[in-house]
Formats: sequence, C-alpha cells, structure tokens
Amino acid sequence: MNGQPDHPTGDDADHEEVAAQGDTVAEAANTEVAEDAKVEPGAEDPLTVAQAKADENWNKYLRTAAELENVRKRAARDVEKAHKFSLERIVADLLEVRDSLEMALSTGDQSTIENLREGNETTLKLLAAVMQRYGVEDIDPLGEPFDPNRHEAMTMQPSTDAEPDSVLTVFQKGYALNGRLLRPARVVVAAAPTKGAEKA
Repeated sequence: MNGQPDHPTGDDADHEEVAAQGDTVAEAANTEVAEDAKVEPGAEDPLTVAQAKADENWNKYLRTAAELENVRKRAARDVEKAHKFSLERIVADLLEVRDSLEMALSTGDQSTIENLREGNETTLKLLAAVMQRYGVEDIDPLGEPFDPNRHEAMTMQPSTDAEPDSVLTVFQKGYALNGRLLRPARVVVAAAPTKGAEKA
C-alpha cells in the first residue's frame, strides 16, 4: 500500500464531472433529434399530398377531355344528319308539283290549249304554295323605287310615265328566303326623259 486514498483527487473529480455533463448534453441532443424526426399523428408528408392532388387534377382533366370529345363527335353526327335530311320535307312537297306536271304531259295529246293552260296554272299555284310554306317570297317590284340590294338593273330607259329611278319593267322576278336574298329581280329602271322627248 502506498498510503494514497482510493477516492479520486480533485482533478479526477473535475474530469468525471465534465464527462458526466457531456453525456447528459449528448443524450438531450439525441432526444431532441428523435422527437423532431417523429411525425405527428394524422400529419402527412407535403410532397405526398401535392402528388395526390396533382394525380386527382390530372384524372379530372382526362375525364373532362373525354366528355368534350364525345360532345364534339355527337354534334358532328347531328350536323351531318341535319345536312343529309334537311331537304326531306321540301322534296316530299315538290313531288306533288312533279306529279301535276307528269299528269299534264300524259294527257297532252288529248288536251286543248285551254286545258294545258289550266294545268300549268294549277301546277304553278302548287309550286308557289310549297315555296311560300318554306318562307320563299317573290320579289316583283314593278313600279317600286329601284333598290340595289334587291334589284339588278339590266338597263335604264327614259320614261314620261314612271318616276325616275323606279322599276319600269321586270325581266325576271327575284326571290328571298326568310328575308335573305336568293336572287335579285332583274329589272329595267326608269330614267328621266330627255329634253327632246319632253317636248314631243
């Protein structure tokens, strides 16, 4: 035995105390990191949430795009069908006119001029009725002021009887469909008489 005490010296005690404090600080730091790493119950990773939202929006877009494509195809079919059968009614009505013309031709050898005239008048009335039914109106502007939007001037003719710039003669009637011009009336427009014609 050297006679030295077994308990640590002052320096040894200080070293042990510092080491103990270091261990305590390290344990506290580890505990804090572990707590930070824990995810609160019910909380989700923001990246996962954003990805899920992006997937949801993409699926909505795909569904909407598919619906729009179906609507476009359906509309195209409807338009095609409308074009195909739009004349069905008017053609059916025109069959009546054709029947009348064929009947007149079949009896032509046995008919007098008067009968033929009556047949033509009947057919013309049938045709006029069909056209009126579909909104077709005659443009027969005899005596009316010349309208370049509805009339086509073939020539001008001096006249002492008609007002200048009025329709003197109708070469060919015009037609409009529901107010829209189909064909202008071809007309002769009255012009003011020349001075020599006025004296005569």
